[in-house]
Amino acid sequence: MKIQEIVNTLDIWAPTEQAEDFDNVGLILGDINYDLMGVLVTLDTTDKVIDEALEKNCNLIISFHPIIFSGVKKITPNSYVEKTIIKAIENKISVYSIHTSLDNHPQGVNYEISKRLGLINSEILIPKKNNKIIGMGRIGEFQKELGEDDFICHLKNTMRTNVIRHSKLLGKKIKKVSVLGGSGAFGIDNSISQNADAYVTADLKYHDFFKANDKIVLFDIGHYESEQFTKNLIHDYLTKKFPSLAIVLSTTNTNPVNYF
Repeated sequence: MKIQEIVNTLDIWAPTEQAEDFDNVGLILGDINYDLMGVLVTLDTTDKVIDEALEKNCNLIISFHPIIFSGVKKITPNSYVEKTIIKAIENKISVYSIHTSLDNHPQGVNYEISKRLGLINSEILIPKKNNKIIGMGRIGEFQKELGEDDFICHLKNTMRTNVIRHSKLLGKKIKKVSVLGGSGAFGIDNSISQNADAYVTADLKYHDFFKANDKIVLFDIGHYESEQFTKNLIHDYLTKKFPSLAIVLSTTNTNPVNYF
């Protein structure tokens, strides 16, 4: 089997054309004509992930985040990106990024979050103007409303995080919830306009929290934490498509954020 076959399958599932314009998706490093030995699925591609791929005899890495996002003007071992690129090329390891192609998928990143939280009747939070069946985020509801404290405990346990930043608690029950994995400040207005009681996302800045304006509770659970189950989603899909192929879920922790 050639790498091309995996690339074709991913492009049917989450077409590169449905990615955001700013993004860099598809095969970023390597050659589609390489013979495929094994696939390693990860959230990020780092030099440690390259080491893991070599150890597990995988020559294709499916990474959620792109290792090359903006222009690279030189390739020297002076940054983690350049060091990773060098190691991948030296060892003939190809890297494919699926990023916002999967963010915009109707059963992609945010569907997975909503499902794990137990939301029902979920819909796309911010549909594409030219194609309403795809788009960013998800909004749904609990079968039974939760108190704010219970919701926070549920969020911590489900999303495996001990640290959650949030706007002012309003002392109200939480039933309707919107979610958007990764940097999601742009989804606050949509969440409010659709009467969500809570919005779960990441990378909110100081001034973003003011936008809650006593209308919603904003929860920042961390970028990595909000997207951590994406690699399981990709792994499960590819395993069903290629049951006889070695498709490995990466065990390397690529979260660059640490807490004291």
